[in-house]
Amino acid sequence: MQRFVSLVLGLAIGAASCAAPAPTAPAGPSEASGAAAASQPAAPDQSPATWIVTTAGTPFARSTVVPGAHPSSADVTVDAKKSLQVIEGFGGAFNEHGWDALSVLPEAERNAVLRELFDPVAGLRFNYCRTPIGASDYALDRYTLDEAPGDFAMAKFSIERDQKRLIPFLQAALKIRPDLRLWASAWTPPSWMKTNAAFDGGAMKDDPKVYAAYALYLAKYVESYKGVGIDISMLVPQNEPGQVTHYPSCDWTPPQYVSFIRDHLAPTLRSHNLPTKIFVGTINRDNWDVFGVLKDPGTMAVISGATFQWHGLVQIAKVHAEFPNLTLMQSETECGNTSHSPNYNPDTPPNDFLYAAYSFRKFRDFINGGASSYMLWNMVLDEHGKNIDSQRPWPQNSAIVVDRTTKRVTYTPLFWLTKHFSALVDAGAHLVETTGAYPDRIAFQNPDGTVVLELLNDTTDVVHLNVDVGGRQQPVELPPQSIASLLVPRG
Repeated sequence: MQRFVSLVLGLAIGAASCAAPAPTAPAGPSEASGAAAASQPAAPDQSPATWIVTTAGTPFARSTVVPGAHPSSADVTVDAKKSLQVIEGFGGAFNEHGWDALSVLPEAERNAVLRELFDPVAGLRFNYCRTPIGASDYALDRYTLDEAPGDFAMAKFSIERDQKRLIPFLQAALKIRPDLRLWASAWTPPSWMKTNAAFDGGAMKDDPKVYAAYALYLAKYVESYKGVGIDISMLVPQNEPGQVTHYPSCDWTPPQYVSFIRDHLAPTLRSHNLPTKIFVGTINRDNWDVFGVLKDPGTMAVISGATFQWHGLVQIAKVHAEFPNLTLMQSETECGNTSHSPNYNPDTPPNDFLYAAYSFRKFRDFINGGASSYMLWNMVLDEHGKNIDSQRPWPQNSAIVVDRTTKRVTYTPLFWLTKHFSALVDAGAHLVETTGAYPDRIAFQNPDGTVVLELLNDTTDVVHLNVDVGGRQQPVELPPQSIASLLVPRG
């Protein structure tokens, strides 16, 4: 495992250090060409497919493969005629820590990294991202946008703090991708609205006057960001409403959520003539009663979707089955390196293939559960990657790491995993049905008809598979510890 990490990280560092900016061609940083699939003479009237493989030292290697002889059975079968939910896109979360890390780079190198995240024809092609309202656990310190006690009219509301880091980060991304969709959530309301009058932990006060003030707070946030050229298209009132932590957080009961959204937030947005959508979320627990919220008719009349993360995976498929027309989102991929994991490192996030393989299965399971979009957590962190937990600062994985001392940029295995999805699966694609004995698979059909099959091999052995895509029989070879994509054009 260590050999994989050092090779991938070493390659990425060489591709995007302060001495040489990351490439901006559609091939992406450090991509290579190479044949990684077993190929045979093409069958009549069947065009070649594209095979893209990420391995140790050779990320995103492209080759062409042709159909093989018809085997007796397929390990994976893709049925593009069985089309499921539309895929709206992929993205990640903005935060102060990320912009602070990027700010150590010279402008040209910083812009190269941003292009790898947001350029619509290169890199990750992120098109749908999240930003915090006030401090998340990756702010540089704790704050909200109105800490004046009892300011129910929001006279002291201000985004001045955000203009130092978050807003420049967002504006830099929008400069590269003007059509970037943005949604926002709070980790904590202003502390005076909470039972413990603190940023961390506590619960939202069950008081209509407080709910009205918080609804106004969120409306003013949307208006203030619009004033600096940033459109927030969707709001989630609270990150992880059933979770109390040692970083900015707030507990909400499901009945509180119903009352707030139905009776305060939706009417306030309407009265301010704001088209901003409301989603329920971000649900991270298997025992937070999301159905108690969604089955309230008044709430369902004013929301546009629901978001799930972490242990919310247990609930997403159930919600999708009950409300098949409701838009669902995976709102934060697990960041890894948890304190209860056997390989926990209290000082440095591993950012290794093991984490990327784990994340592949989260992409697969949340999307198969009904998610139409998938969000990373941290897009960029420094080499330490620690949050502001007051008890145990948590070193978390990220797609890109900036070393503050050497000013080197590393594209981690998570970056390359994400690229297999976000660079190849277009907005407007559909999830399509896959069957077969091989479990680490998921497939999509792009608007142009191309089928994209994603595969993982997290073993130390070569895996040979027979893949059937609409009757086309394709033998492929997955190298040890690899992520692969098979792109089959419309037949």
